[in-house]
Amino acid sequence: MSSTTFGALGVPTSLVEVLAAGGITTPTPIQTATLPDSLAGRDVLGRGRTGSGKTVAFVLPLLSRLAASRTPRTARRPRALVLAPTRELVTQIDAAMAPLAARLGLTTRTVFGGVGQNPQVSALRRGVDVVVACPGRLEDLIRQGHVSLDAVEVTVIDEADHMADLGFLPQVRRLLDATPRRGQRMLFSATLDAGIGVIANRYLQDPVTHEADSAQSPVATMEHHVLHVAADGHQGVLLDLVAAPGRTVVFTRTKHRAKKLARQLNASGVPAVELHGNLSQNARTRTMDAFHSGAARTLVATDIAARGIHVDDVALVIHADPPVEHKAYLHRSGRTARAGASGTVVTLMTDDQVRDVRDLTRKAGVRPTTTRVDATHPLLRTIAPGERTFEGGVALAESAPRCGGSGRGTGSGSGGRPGNRAGSRSADVATPGRPTASGSGSGGGDGRRGARGRGAAAGSSSTRPAGSGQRRGGSGSSGSPAARPSAATRSSGRPARSAASFSESAGRGRSR
Repeated sequence: MSSTTFGALGVPTSLVEVLAAGGITTPTPIQTATLPDSLAGRDVLGRGRTGSGKTVAFVLPLLSRLAASRTPRTARRPRALVLAPTRELVTQIDAAMAPLAARLGLTTRTVFGGVGQNPQVSALRRGVDVVVACPGRLEDLIRQGHVSLDAVEVTVIDEADHMADLGFLPQVRRLLDATPRRGQRMLFSATLDAGIGVIANRYLQDPVTHEADSAQSPVATMEHHVLHVAADGHQGVLLDLVAAPGRTVVFTRTKHRAKKLARQLNASGVPAVELHGNLSQNARTRTMDAFHSGAARTLVATDIAARGIHVDDVALVIHADPPVEHKAYLHRSGRTARAGASGTVVTLMTDDQVRDVRDLTRKAGVRPTTTRVDATHPLLRTIAPGERTFEGGVALAESAPRCGGSGRGTGSGSGGRPGNRAGSRSADVATPGRPTASGSGSGGGDGRRGARGRGAAAGSSSTRPAGSGQRRGGSGSSGSPAARPSAATRSSGRPARSAASFSESAGRGRSR
C-alpha cells in the first residue's frame, strides 16, 4: 500500500478533509498516477480497471479548477461537464461529487432520459457549476435551447470504452465540439482501444497517458470458480448460492432472462430485484435503492450493471450466463472485490459451454478452479458460507421502453400519468414477507408513459442450516409458480421451496 497522501499529490486541504470524513485517506494507483497532472491542468488519458477509483481521480481536479477560477455560474451555461454512458453511473458520480462540491460552494446537476425534463431545465435555468449527463438527453436539451456548453472549463468522459460499445461516440464527438477548445479534458476508461484513441487524438491537447494496471489484470483478492453443472441442475445450484448471507450480483445475457430469473428467485423466497434496459428510470432507481438498503440481497442484471455500479460489500458475483467476451467478464466480475476488499466470482457452465468458458477465462487472464457440482455439493458452502434463508420475495419492477435520449427512445415530456394503458408498470419495493402497495405513476421520457403498481412474491420466512443434505420441495411442473407466480401468491405469500425443487421446475424451461 502506497504511503502517498492526497495532500502530497496537491489536493486542496478542504477536499482532503471531506475525503477523510468519508473514510478515504489513501489514494489508489490510478489516483496517484493521474492527480499531479490533472491538478496542474493537463489533459489526461487514464486507464484503470473497474473499481480502481477513477471517479475520485477526475472529480478532485475538476472541482479544484472550478474553485480556483472563481468564474460565476450563469443561467444555462455550466462550467464543467461529465459524460457517462448510463443513468446509474451518472447518479453515482453525482453522489460521489456532491459532498466535495458543497464544501467548495459549487452546485451539480444530473441530466439523463427516462424521467421528465422539467426539473433538469429548471436547475439549468438557475445556473449550475457541473452537469453530469448521459449524451442523449443532454443533446435534446441543447437542441431545445435549454443549455449551452460554450462556458465549459473542464470536460470529463467516463467509461469511454463503454460509450463506444453502446454507440455513443458520434454524440460524444458532437458534444465535445460544442465545448471550448481551450478547456481541460480528461478521458477515463477501463481499456484504451481503437475507438478511444480516435477521441483522444482529436480532442485532447498533448495528453498525459496513465495506465495504472494491466488491461486484463484481475483483482488479486478475487477468487474465481467455474461450476460445471447439469442443464437441469443449473437453477438449483444458483438458488443455493444466492440463499447464503450477503449481497450477490447475478448476471444474465438477456433482459428476458434477468426478469424471469428474478421472478423465480422471489417465488422461491430469496429477495431479488432485476436491472436491465427495459426498466423505467424510476423502477431502476427503486431497484438500486432496494439493493443498497438490503431489502433485496440479490441483484439480477444484464451487462447494464457491469459498468460503474458500486455497491459496498458485494461478496459474490455469479455469471448465470457466461458473457460472450472476456472484457465483459472482467467488468461484471469487478462488482466485487472493490477498493481492496475481497470477493468471489462464480461462472455456471453447462456441458455445451465448456469450450467457450475455457476460452473466455484464458483471454481474461483468469485461472479459475473448475468443479462439477450439484445443489448438494459441499463446495457451495465454501464459496458462499452461512445459513441458507428464504425470508420471502420483494416487489419486481416492470419493464418499460428504454429511455436514453435523442435517437434512443426518449422524448422531452415532463412526466407520466398513472394508469395510462400505453405506459409501463412498476412496483414499489416491498418489505420482505409483506405484500406491496400499488406504485405511483412515473414519468417516461416522452411525457406520456404512466405506471401502475404490481405486487410480487412475498413468501413466508424459512431457513436451512449450512451443510444440510438433499432438500425436498414442490412438484415443479413447467407451469409452476417458480416460473410464473400467480397474483394470489404475490399478494399473500407462500412457503419457499428448496434449491432441489427450484431446479426441478425451472430447469425445464430454462431461457437464455
